[in-house]
Amino acid sequence: MEKLLIEGGNTLRGQVRVSGAKNSAVALLPATILANGPVTIEGLPNISDIQILKDLLEEIGGKTSQTGQDVTIDPSTMVSMPLPNGKVKKLRASYYFMGAMLGRFKKAVIGLPGGCNLGPRPIDQHIKGFEALGAKVTNEQGAVYLRADELVGARIYLDVVSVGATINIMLAAVRAKGKTIIENAAKEPEIIDVATLLTSMGAKIKGAGTDVIRIEGVDTLNGCQHTIIPDRIEAGTYTIIAAAKGEEVLIDNVIPTHLESLIAKLREMGVIIETKDDQMLVKGNCKMKSVDIKTLVYPGFPTDLQQPFTTLLTKAEGTGIITDTIYQARFKHIDELRRMNAEIKVEGSSAVISGPVTLEGAKVKASDLRAGAALVAAGLIADGVTEIIGVDHIDRGYEDLTAKLESIGAKIWRETMTEEEIEQFQNS
Repeated sequence: MEKLLIEGGNTLRGQVRVSGAKNSAVALLPATILANGPVTIEGLPNISDIQILKDLLEEIGGKTSQTGQDVTIDPSTMVSMPLPNGKVKKLRASYYFMGAMLGRFKKAVIGLPGGCNLGPRPIDQHIKGFEALGAKVTNEQGAVYLRADELVGARIYLDVVSVGATINIMLAAVRAKGKTIIENAAKEPEIIDVATLLTSMGAKIKGAGTDVIRIEGVDTLNGCQHTIIPDRIEAGTYTIIAAAKGEEVLIDNVIPTHLESLIAKLREMGVIIETKDDQMLVKGNCKMKSVDIKTLVYPGFPTDLQQPFTTLLTKAEGTGIITDTIYQARFKHIDELRRMNAEIKVEGSSAVISGPVTLEGAKVKASDLRAGAALVAAGLIADGVTEIIGVDHIDRGYEDLTAKLESIGAKIWRETMTEEEIEQFQNS
């Protein structure tokens, strides 16, 4: 196991390129199960979640090959093999195997998903959709069993706006008989990305990116090529880091319209951001004023950026309040930031941040992916050296984080943890 060390206080300048979208990739790869020939996805990020999904696709008989950032999956030899345990429990997005395998094989056995521990994140809306399409769904010994004689299109209203449920129902519905209408659907760019792939494969989908998606089922889906969209959360993370410690940082391979809520809040704080077609130039401001944010479904402020944004608010003048309406338990980074001298208190689903304060390097633990990003941002602006354990969480979602930050002037490196440190980490 490794730990991440950061010597804070260095001004950042230069250019950083954003990788392909993790939250798209984890749905695009399972979607290839539905094709009858090879599917090539271009620009996939080199992160641990992608390797796990490739392994799972091979476990059910698929053939994968990779050239650089492009991965080709041949699903023609796949079988409906149960995946009750093992790698399927290592990431939450493994639940997309439910919709894809149900769509192709009319049956699936998938272990309950894992991933970051962000409190209760039920899959009841996924199951509601599968049942509406004609599947019988049971929970047996910690795994979800899905069976259907046939899938038939239906009108499905989601009680809660859910990206995962919207995509999962799409995956099953594209191979159902007749028309499916998903109402109160999520609108995230990643949903449009998945719909674009499915359409290239021959699916008939209208309305992706709106709250009503209409799908006309087809008998077969073909192989195709698809280029993934840039990762808006990675782009947002580097934008926040640039605002916190940057002089001038150019964020390359980004779609600025995907980050309008973040850009608006940063400009409100006094950060200068210039946008182009696929780039953003961020000029940091040492005299920022605090703001309040509330996380909402897209196009609102993304929950995946509230943790790094918390770190930024420790540099701002005044009191800022962050309210997370999506994952109310997503405040495990707060105790770690307090170790670094942050003045933050949690009140229900809100965090109250007072600033500005001088953060101090400390030994801290990343409890999940975006908490890790918050601690990296904190290490970059803190005095002294920050040691971060739980780096495996960060590696799930950020490709070449160390190299990218080094390229813009950060002093950041990795070291192997001692046996004593590993034991302490596992017991903490």
